[in-house]
Amino acid sequence: MQVVEAVAVALVLVAVALVLLAVRRRYLLGSGGAIDMSVRVRFGRVGRGWALGVGRYTGDDLLWFRVFALRLRPSRTFNRRRLEVSGQRPPQGAESWAVQAGAVVVECRDADGPVELAMSPEAVTGFLSWMESSPPGYSVPGYAAS
Repeated sequence: MQVVEAVAVALVLVAVALVLLAVRRRYLLGSGGAIDMSVRVRFGRVGRGWALGVGRYTGDDLLWFRVFALRLRPSRTFNRRRLEVSGQRPPQGAESWAVQAGAVVVECRDADGPVELAMSPEAVTGFLSWMESSPPGYSVPGYAAS
């Protein structure tokens, strides 16, 4: 009987975790200016190192939250004043399995080094508009189309 109880408790915990993830995602997407996007978190191997997430624009920052995390704080913050877009490309090889279907990879660079973001073509248009719409008096690094 103890095995059955342990399995039941485990199933309840998994269900609670799934509900919390769903509520968190709804909260992040429901607050406006949020998009589904992946970020390449490791650059060791070609096509590897991608993590699914949700991006949300707040002023000069693009906050990125991992999908499979319960924390409400962003996993990464990209500031448009320190981010430079160098190009965009379709996913290559194994990347097409690691990012959302139909995504475009946007290649960037910030103070920490290379940054790759994958998002829908519509989200790329919004991202590039956000990059170019800095307040007067601030220069934004240019975009070099690939």
